[in-house]
Amino acid sequence: MLNKRELIEQLYAHLRDAQGVARRAEAAASEEARDGASASEKRESARVALENQSLAKGQAQRAERTQAELVALSRFQAPAVVRGKVELGAIVEVEDGGEGRTFFLAPVGAGVELAGPGGDGFLSVVTPASPVGRAVLGRSVGESVEVVVRGEPREWTITWIE
Repeated sequence: MLNKRELIEQLYAHLRDAQGVARRAEAAASEEARDGASASEKRESARVALENQSLAKGQAQRAERTQAELVALSRFQAPAVVRGKVELGAIVEVEDGGEGRTFFLAPVGAGVELAGPGGDGFLSVVTPASPVGRAVLGRSVGESVEVVVRGEPREWTITWIE
């Protein structure tokens, strides 16, 4: 049995790190917009200052979104046991022509890769809003789902749910 608490902690650490990167990028862009050029250079290149202000604003918004994700994740309790159908908090394994993939269905963090137990393998985080999350949500072992990956339709069979 995989420890879902460890997966949530990994995801939380990843989001916290991403928030830190966004905050540092925001501070750097704000400083560059404010202090990055002499007064005469700023008059000649007001566009650069505006671009840096815009970049700082975008990074601040990214940090705020990440903060909201951290709050949502801190309140999330993954079910210890999933009863037959894929639900939020499930670990889902699918097979595509002999190739297996494992997903963790979480409320936030789409696209993040988490290490499996003991560093063995990787699980991709999907959310209910993502195409993969929508495809597997409510499905059972043995069911097939169709998803589009890199513009190509694929048929995956659900082989395991925890």
